[in-house]
Amino acid sequence: MPEQASTFASKVDALYFYLCGLTVFFTLLIISVLIFFFVKYRKRAPFEVPRPIAGSIKLETLWSVIPFMIAMSIFVWGASVYFAQYRMPKDGMEIFVVGKQWMWKFQHSTGQREINELHIPVGRKIKLTMTTEDVIHDLYIPAFRTKADVVPGRYTSLWFEPTKPGRYRLFCAEYCGTNHSGMGGWVEVMTQTDFDNWLSGNANQVSPVEAGKQLFTTTLGCATCHNADGTGGRGPALTGLYGKTVQLEGGGTVTADEAYIREAILNPQGQLVVGYQPIMPTFKGQLNEDQLLQLIAYIKSLSPGQSSGIETAAPASANNPQAGAATPAGQGAKSPDAQRSNPLNATAPQPSANGSGNNAAPNRRGNQNRQ
Repeated sequence: MPEQASTFASKVDALYFYLCGLTVFFTLLIISVLIFFFVKYRKRAPFEVPRPIAGSIKLETLWSVIPFMIAMSIFVWGASVYFAQYRMPKDGMEIFVVGKQWMWKFQHSTGQREINELHIPVGRKIKLTMTTEDVIHDLYIPAFRTKADVVPGRYTSLWFEPTKPGRYRLFCAEYCGTNHSGMGGWVEVMTQTDFDNWLSGNANQVSPVEAGKQLFTTTLGCATCHNADGTGGRGPALTGLYGKTVQLEGGGTVTADEAYIREAILNPQGQLVVGYQPIMPTFKGQLNEDQLLQLIAYIKSLSPGQSSGIETAAPASANNPQAGAATPAGQGAKSPDAQRSNPLNATAPQPSANGSGNNAAPNRRGNQNRQ
């Protein structure tokens, strides 16, 4: 078994051994009963006629009630472990993840970027917001006993709380192409002091919120309809939007989460907000997944009561870190696409002018009537 390194690793293992124990017990029991019946009720004479056997209400009740109770114990135990794993904490340290053939790209809330490596502090709840640029992937960390699909066109979430410092493997657990077996990396769990020092050594990055604000106010021209301070104009107000219920044309409602904001950017006519005209253009094909995550991070920052704040003693947690190369001294930077040939030799990407680490967003301005 892999090392237990998260708060619910022991719970997953206990349920697993319980299922294995039940399987072994009933396998041996059934085989033993079969052998016993083979011997006891074997044919002893050529013309022997067995005596009739009447049914037993007590026996039939037992073999109905006992399996039912065992099945319910599996259900209740499994449901409790499932809810512990997949109910996202509100106070989690959020990290954005983008899967790509064949690498994992991570970006911290303070701007630091990593490829196939993830540095996190021990004893902190970590929430991963994940998507993919191409096909289905699956982020799997055996030591944490957790995994989740990463699906094109939507966001999935995963959380864990590491319990001990160390270096743990991560894998893609969904076949995604010819180099699927090479799509792996490492999770580096550090003490809080070491993590703060690591952030300090990579403090020259633009945070997703700052990069999203640049896209929102300048590159895409969203502020022409949604005021730059988040208040409304020709489009709905964005201040306090995240996490709230939005009234739609036709009488429907939707919760303003990451998926809704993403859909509002790519397909603005799909869910029109009550009281606003369908004047917002689509940005589908103009933004990559990194830029979409940055826009979402900025819009979430306009709802501080709903988004999870990240606090750290490191200088890298400053509100406005400066842009610059992410590669530590002495290492040569590579583009993300260059990692395809050697995904396990992780090197931080060279960010573009807007800090996205990919191609800059097209300089197209358009009116937005909603998010």
